[in-house]
Amino acid sequence: MAAEPTVDGLSAAEAAHRIAMDGPNTLAETERRTWRRIVADSAREPMFLLLVGAALLYLALGQLDEGLLLCLMVAVSLGLGLYQEGKTERALAALRDLASPRAHVLRDGCWHVIDSAGIVAGDLVAVHEGDRVPADAHVLSSTGLQADESLLTGESMSVDKDATAMLYAGSLVLQGHAIARVAATGGRSQLGRIAASLQSLRPAPSPLQRQSAALARTFAVLGMAFSVVLVLVYGLMRGDWLQAVLAGIALAMSMLPEELAIVMTVFPAIGAWRLSRQQVLVRRLPAIETLGAISVLCVDKTGTLTANRMDVVALYAHGARHPVLEESLPAALAPLLETAVLASTATGPDPIDRAVQRLGANLPPAQQHPDWSLVHEYGVSAQQRALVQVWRRPDGVLIAAAKGAPETVLGWCNPDADADADTGASAGLLAAASSMAQDGLRMLAVAQATLPGASWPARAADIPFTPTGLLALADPLRPEIPACVARCAGAGIRVVMITGDHPDTASAIARQAGLADTPVLTGAALDALGDAALDARIGALSICARIAPTQKLRLVQAFARNGATVGMTGDGVNDAPALKAAHVGIAMGGRGTDVAREAAALVLLDDRFASIVDAIGAGRRIHDNLRKSIRYVISMHAPIAGMAILPILAGWPPLLFPMHIVFMELIIDPACTLVFENEPAAPGAMLRPPRDAQAPLFTPAALARTLAMGLGPLLGVALAYGWALGALAPAQARAFGFTTLVFANLSLILVNRAAGATLFGSLRQPNRILWLVVAAALGLLALALYVPWLAAVFQFAALAPLLVAGAAVIGLAGALLPALLMRRHEH
Repeated sequence: MAAEPTVDGLSAAEAAHRIAMDGPNTLAETERRTWRRIVADSAREPMFLLLVGAALLYLALGQLDEGLLLCLMVAVSLGLGLYQEGKTERALAALRDLASPRAHVLRDGCWHVIDSAGIVAGDLVAVHEGDRVPADAHVLSSTGLQADESLLTGESMSVDKDATAMLYAGSLVLQGHAIARVAATGGRSQLGRIAASLQSLRPAPSPLQRQSAALARTFAVLGMAFSVVLVLVYGLMRGDWLQAVLAGIALAMSMLPEELAIVMTVFPAIGAWRLSRQQVLVRRLPAIETLGAISVLCVDKTGTLTANRMDVVALYAHGARHPVLEESLPAALAPLLETAVLASTATGPDPIDRAVQRLGANLPPAQQHPDWSLVHEYGVSAQQRALVQVWRRPDGVLIAAAKGAPETVLGWCNPDADADADTGASAGLLAAASSMAQDGLRMLAVAQATLPGASWPARAADIPFTPTGLLALADPLRPEIPACVARCAGAGIRVVMITGDHPDTASAIARQAGLADTPVLTGAALDALGDAALDARIGALSICARIAPTQKLRLVQAFARNGATVGMTGDGVNDAPALKAAHVGIAMGGRGTDVAREAAALVLLDDRFASIVDAIGAGRRIHDNLRKSIRYVISMHAPIAGMAILPILAGWPPLLFPMHIVFMELIIDPACTLVFENEPAAPGAMLRPPRDAQAPLFTPAALARTLAMGLGPLLGVALAYGWALGALAPAQARAFGFTTLVFANLSLILVNRAAGATLFGSLRQPNRILWLVVAAALGLLALALYVPWLAAVFQFAALAPLLVAGAAVIGLAGALLPALLMRRHEH
């Protein structure tokens, strides 16, 4: 029988044994796409079906070499798709692993934060406000614990949990904290029993995916319509219906932009994987589209702009400020520190409480009170910006200790409650707090009360507090913040700091960060403004102070009404509505609650503002490269489709058969995904204003320009093939025309990756995959031209080097001239 956990929790060895026996604490997942599934899905694609049909036709015609080569090329194309989609699946799997929830577990006598998949039955876990319960567990001890079990029961009312209750996996801790022993994990939990219904959920396609799918459908319908007409025209004009069907298949293949679906899958997934390496977890892939369009970035101060390393740097009591030095504090300050410790949670994630507890460890043993018991807690809320804890001494007397915003705590104190003249009245403490906050210090007031009788009032405000002094805490600005704020300004992004701190503290930090010097909007002033007045004020706003989490939603909505694309950071339970309402919600991965992470589109794994700015830059790079890739796909299909139909209409021998189209696809597929996805960011990507997030991927004018970029190569290939038919043997003419088309294809890759830069400038931009694709394409072309049996299958004859050079020049010129003309017209 396995050992039961002790007060030290399970040992690491016992936990490993149990997870080996029971399996990980995970729910049954939606089936991941295995290589068999990817192959099966690819086999149902129209392009694959057209290729198989063409191969069967060649075999039916007795052209064994052509049929077998086409089958081989189908297999190569399928293998390339398998590699691309496999890379996408691996990226998504890595993101799923990163997104796994975390849990606080006691192992070998020490608390650890681990992946919740590693939780086993018998573990001791700690849950706090905002956490998702990692497994079914029996509560051992709790303080004011309330849970939302609506995920399981459908009931929205919170449920009180005491030391005899059961916590269920997936439920949300709304208030309080507890220690619990795990009873069931994974599929054995209550949530595990309903996991099957969750597997059927599928995310809705993003706007960009819908646009690209509509574009692909349009071209596919046109391609099928034109191919039917071509079959009829060819068959009626020449009487060769089998060749007519092959020409029709070639035209349909040439006009079917099946790469668009691959592009829309690969780019977001690989982009999200790249962002995860920059400590940014993408929970919702459509956020990739919006990330680069952010125009207003609302950020919290603590932990985002600052280092989230709170320390008590000064105490204020008896009318004087006392810096906290390495040596012990004067005895006269012990009551202030003693009360502050009593008003702080001993365990939990709050950095201020941890700072107070660290300093409180220096108190004399007689003032640490290990024999006092916590009997009640008044939590922090929008209406109560302070934490109040009620303790029972061994003699039964109740002591209330308060710590929080000076205006809140001192507002609870009797203005004349200065019996100890050394402590000073509430008004004097408020003035001192305001003065010290101007130095960028976080100011908290501390107060204490002895409660009459054996009970406590319903409201903390009804307790007769007496002030004991002030705490001054500092959270230093991260050193990289001024440079990051400057980068945002250069990119046309307005940074707005939203904090619950004192206005003077917020202004001091804003000055250090380099934010725009604007009047501070406080939470009280925000409540006094109607929506119209707020909209008028929001246009010139950079600092918001004393803002409650629930007020962040109004700010996000106001920025959005003003036409901004809003990025919003948050970490608490009450931040979830604002995170969800923002165009891009960004949760803190280190100090954030599970609820905030679930509501957000992005999670900062390192809680650094610099990571947000880097992610915006990456979002702009991904969107730029996505547009380059789609532009290349559309522009390249123009000459291929044109040369599939033009020779038929002109009475020439066909230039392209299905095997030639497959050859071109072997270049297009890796180019539109791997090459363009690997493109570096444009040098001025973070020096231009944000794009309009609502703008379509391609306007009609932009689509027309993209198609026009393909007309140059089409004209060049048509002229090259027409000349060759009169000057060369038919097989050489086809080889010359096809070689021109291959070089035009490679040239279009270079033209589209330039995107504003000169062609030669783009050649200097590093992209190893580009040159691998170019080398592979030229190598395959050389094999098709100079290996006799391959040349026979492609109906080619070998070309002299001078003719190959001529084809290269014509293909390059055909791609470059339209780009140069359009660039000159734009300027």
